[in-house]
Parts: sequence; C-alpha cells; structure tokens
Amino acid sequence: LTDVGEIYSRLLDHRPVIQGEIRYFIKEFEEKRGLRELRVLENLQSSISERTQHVLPKCEQAMDDNLNEVFKRLQVANARMQRLQEKEHEERKLQADKLLAREEKHVAHWEEFMREQQKKRAEVDEEHRKAVERLKEQYSEMEKELAKYGSF
Repeated sequence: LTDVGEIYSRLLDHRPVIQGEIRYFIKEFEEKRGLRELRVLENLQSSISERTQHVLPKCEQAMDDNLNEVFKRLQVANARMQRLQEKEHEERKLQADKLLAREEKHVAHWEEFMREQQKKRAEVDEEHRKAVERLKEQYSEMEKELAKYGSF
C-alpha cells in the first residue's frame, strides 16, 4: 500500500511541482513588475522636477507679466468709464435743466394766456353789460314812444 500511495503521489499528485512553478512565476513577475514600476516612478520624478525647475517659473513669470498688463488695461478702462459716466451725468443734468426751463417758460406763457383770457372775458362781459343796458334804454324809449302813440 505504501508503494501504491507513493506511485499515486508521483504519477497523479502534481501539487509540489505546480506550487514550485507558481512560486517561481510569482517571483519573476514581481521582480520584473517592481523594476518596471521603479522606472515609471523615476520617470515621473524627473518629469516633476523638470516642470518644477523650468516650466513652473516660466509660467509664473508669464502670468505675472500678463496680469500686470491686464491690471493696467483695466485701470485705463475704469478711468474711461468714470469719465463717460461723468459726461453722461452732466448731459442728463443739462437736459433736466433745459426741460425745467422749458416747463417754467410754458407755465409762464400759460399764466399770461389765462390773464389775457380773463381780461378779454372782462371786456366782453363789460361790452355785453353795456349792450344790454343800451338795449334796455332803447326798449324803454320805444315803450315810451309806443305809449305816446297808444293813446290814439
């Protein structure tokens, strides 16, 4: 029986051999992978140091130069806008003053027109009163005249 177990284990049980192959494969894979990852990390480090030493300062300088230029332009634009706003404010004030003057002129004309109308109405009323008075006198005289002829 022991011979059968040994024969069985040699012929059919391949676990020790397979486990050895698996350990060898894992060892080789990890070594190669470790070296590949190490190279990738070294490349990343050199790329980062390159950017830190050369690219970043250039970008900062360009940004500073451009921001200063933009700031100056914004200051000029702001000054122009303030001048435009002042001119617009002055123009509005001038227009408002003109409108107020025109309104005052219209009010003065209207008041003058109304005084003239009152004066004309008073004149017409006076003429009407005088005409009524004349007519009353005329009719009164005509009645007297008729009264003289009415006695026939």
